Amino acid sequence: MSGRIDHSESDAVATESRSDAVLTCRDLTVEFHMDRGTSTVLNGLDIDVERNEIIGVVGESGSGKSMFASALLDAVVDPGVTSGTITYRPTDGREVDVLELSDDRLRQLRWEEISMVFQGALSSFNPTLTLRGHFAETLEAHDYDVEDGMERTRELLADLYLDPDRVLDSYPHELSGGMKQRALIALSLVLEPEVLVMDEPTAALDLLMQRSIVSLLDDLRDKYDLTMVFITHDLPLVTKLADRIGVLYAFELAEVGRTEEILRSPTHPYTRALLNSTPDIDSPLEEMRPIEGSAPDPVNVPSGCPYHQRCPISTEDCATVKPPMEPVTETHDVACHHRDRADEIELTAEVDG
Repeated sequence: MSGRIDHSESDAVATESRSDAVLTCRDLTVEFHMDRGTSTVLNGLDIDVERNEIIGVVGESGSGKSMFASALLDAVVDPGVTSGTITYRPTDGREVDVLELSDDRLRQLRWEEISMVFQGALSSFNPTLTLRGHFAETLEAHDYDVEDGMERTRELLADLYLDPDRVLDSYPHELSGGMKQRALIALSLVLEPEVLVMDEPTAALDLLMQRSIVSLLDDLRDKYDLTMVFITHDLPLVTKLADRIGVLYAFELAEVGRTEEILRSPTHPYTRALLNSTPDIDSPLEEMRPIEGSAPDPVNVPSGCPYHQRCPISTEDCATVKPPMEPVTETHDVACHHRDRADEIELTAEVDG
């Protein structure tokens, strides 16, 4: 099936290129200007998303994860202002500056090239439409052949272990939460996007269904050559799926690396704190260590390292000098003045990758 994307409009080209990255973000920032001051809810992110990888983005509630998801599609709602650059590189060799696209071109890109599974499948469907109506409406809105598109729909639903006949003839309220979430994933893939951004896609599901969907996503990545950005607060869940993990704290990246490196040698104190606060049914309750203190207000993020007020190894420099993101290995970067002292923070939790 082929859509009708009009590429006659010239796509803006970013100055920095990386051949193996399908998405490149540089100085990605989102701000809301309010009466009480400017609220910075994403602060200067530099990150590459490699083609055909699954990258997990984790952090506490309020760390900027959902804002990062919206920013990737230039979908931050008013009065939010997104700045920096997001360069999308499809397989045809173009370089597209996402933040410079016209409204029409952006609408095409959001579903046909970069798609998103929003948080909360329960509220993502129109209750007056059958699932068949949702798929047909999406195909028609993007000038796709509906008959061909419905063939792909049936294949996607079957890949997600759903009965196409039953699901397509059902209204949303007639499906369970897990079925709705899988149908939403199928809907996000029906226009054959190259990149799938998922914002807390399993948050409302039970543990068994979460694990099932994670396994299905891994299969879908292989079958459809997908790149996925998987955003979640659930660190153990994402380690089962992601090739790399990016750790967000206070609207900035604290650490990025291959999943096995993040689990084996976490270098940022916040990453270690996240791991230590992870529930483990095999460990005594007293070994689980909640992170003391609270994340900063986006209007009043502290100077220096944003984590220094909660960090057990912080020094005076941490309070005044912002640490740059620097390499630990070729595939592992961290923003911490004391990355050589990470072992001073004992790891009490064990998370399997």
